[in-house]
Amino acid sequence: MSFKEQEPAKRRPAKVGPVAIRATHPADAEAIAAIANLPGFRAGTLRLPFQGVEETRRWLDKQDLYATRLVAEVDGQVVGSADLRRLSGRRAHIGQIGMGVHDDFTGCGIGSALMAALVDAADNWLALKRLELTVYVDNTPAIGLYEKFGFETEGRLRAFAFRNGEYVDAFTMARLRF
Repeated sequence: MSFKEQEPAKRRPAKVGPVAIRATHPADAEAIAAIANLPGFRAGTLRLPFQGVEETRRWLDKQDLYATRLVAEVDGQVVGSADLRRLSGRRAHIGQIGMGVHDDFTGCGIGSALMAALVDAADNWLALKRLELTVYVDNTPAIGLYEKFGFETEGRLRAFAFRNGEYVDAFTMARLRF
């Protein structure tokens, strides 16, 4: 099953209220785990089915001084999450991005709000020169979002991951700022 087949276009709200971006905290574990278990979200990530709340709580509790972890909220409901992990040593100028949006809120500007916050942190607070990510080649909405923020495809990773019974390719994408 491709990413497109799992997109919940019929459930998408016509309009959402203001999107609030904030840092994650341990109380978000249940909401983030629930989103991570949605079929569309899972199809766009490397997550396995049935991610538990405790696993998510441990990830949130982990003190990672090199990570910026955010959630997006609409009307008090967590509808997306994103993280930016700074690398170290000779790659300290690089940040790796991961993100996802609740199936019912794709196409509503949530991903744009999360990406704008990550790019702002990278450019104006962390002085990162390179942002990088991987995205499945069939995830055209995400690819379009990343291109909107200046990311370019750098390569194709064949048989990158096993998803729904088949191997799927991914693109490596990066945004450089000098």
